[in-house]
Parts: sequence; C-alpha cells; structure tokens
Amino acid sequence: MKIPASTQELITRWRLGHVATVTPGGRPSVSPKGTFLVLDDETIAFGEIRSPQTVTNLTQNPECEVNFVDAFLRKGARLRGQARMIRRDSEEFTAMLPKFEEVWGNLCARINLIVAIKVEEVKPLTTPPYDDGATEEEMIVLYKQKFAEMYP
Repeated sequence: MKIPASTQELITRWRLGHVATVTPGGRPSVSPKGTFLVLDDETIAFGEIRSPQTVTNLTQNPECEVNFVDAFLRKGARLRGQARMIRRDSEEFTAMLPKFEEVWGNLCARINLIVAIKVEEVKPLTTPPYDDGATEEEMIVLYKQKFAEMYP
C-alpha cells in the first residue's frame, strides 16, 4: 500500500514510532523506536539499537503496527505491516545504511540491524477536540502552553 504523503511527512518530522508486537507467549508488547525513516512509498524502517525483545517478537511473528503522533497537533497515523530483519553483514544493510547516516550520523555505528516494515494498512489518528471543531492552530497553541508548563 502506498503510504500517504501526509503520513510520510509526519514520520519524517517526528521519527518516534511506537511499535506494537506480540511476544512468543502471546502477550502484547509496545516499544518506542526513535530511528524511523521512510524508505519508499510503501516501506518504513528503524535502526535497531537496544531492542532485543522487539527483534525476538518480530522474528517469531513479523506482523506489527507502528503508531506515530504529532504531540502538538494531536494527530497521527497507525501503520500495520510485516517486518523483515536486514542484518548488518548483508549487502542490503550496506546499501541502506547511507540513508540512516544522513539523518542519524554517528549513531549508525550502534545499529545492530535494520527492521524494514512493508506497510499494508494506514489509518489516521486524531483526538476528540477535532470532532468538536478544534483547528490545528488551536491545538498547537494549547499544547505549546501545556509543554511550557511541564518544561518551564
């Protein structure tokens, strides 16, 4: 499935995605990953640095969902798909690494493998105030104020 341009822009702007997987024992597991990139119109990926449980889960069951949320707009997207591990010693990893280096620089030396997710479904996320007529501008003002109160 083609990832909508607005969702690609969201991922490029925020990078932090929360990856939902299922453990080998059948329990849900969610873990934030801060190294996401859009690889192409149908694929997102993250560089695995400290995610042994996520890798174990995806090796057992590659089905996953990733949520991205713009904390100021309070809008986001849910992307569902199949994950594939790209190992550091592979030609594909070597070919893909420069895309990560452009964004993450020296952090790339710590990437153990790349997890590529072929997106099969994208659903929007919004917050209830939009149902009541709130605008994006109003949400930004509100959440700038909230963040300023939390981190003066």
